[in-house]
Amino acid sequence: MHVPNSLTPRRTRTATYIRRMASDPVVTLHYDSLDPSTTFTVTSDDFVDGERLPDAQASGMFGVSGGTDTSPQLSWSGAPDGTRSYAVTCFDPEAPTGSGFWHWTVFDIPADVTSLANGVGTADGSKLPAGAVQARTDANVPGYVGAGPPPGHGVHHYIFTVHALDVEHTGASADSMPAYVGFTMFGHTLARATITGTYDR
Repeated sequence: MHVPNSLTPRRTRTATYIRRMASDPVVTLHYDSLDPSTTFTVTSDDFVDGERLPDAQASGMFGVSGGTDTSPQLSWSGAPDGTRSYAVTCFDPEAPTGSGFWHWTVFDIPADVTSLANGVGTADGSKLPAGAVQARTDANVPGYVGAGPPPGHGVHHYIFTVHALDVEHTGASADSMPAYVGFTMFGHTLARATITGTYDR
């Protein structure tokens, strides 16, 4: 079958994407098609980038022994001028769903906030900074849902991202799903900072 030349670049990009997913130790490609390339710094007192998450950040909801669905501490710095709010997300691209799994989505975090304490991701959101809103996770519950890969499924990567936005409010609500929150951030993201933890069982 003849493939039109106009389709070749897309096919090439897709093949490259698949090869990279198979070989990269950390998969962050779900942001590759989105602007911007600008980044800043995010760290955690609870885990080191690229290393295993503590059991507290794993999911008792999904039956992980010792898991307490406790959101990790995060601190960030170096966001660009013009930042008017932040959003924080946690995504597992290797979840066996066909679309990954969003473990945490917080948005409308005021621009003068540069950290989240350990454990603020409770279901009721009462420990979040004033004005911040949590969306529902892909487990269809609010708050932080910890790492819970299927037993024997291998190492999963949990990508915590701080998004610097040029708006104070995204327009999403606590009833929004993570994909919709991401849609509201499109065109308003000035920079992103990521830190990745791993987990397997």
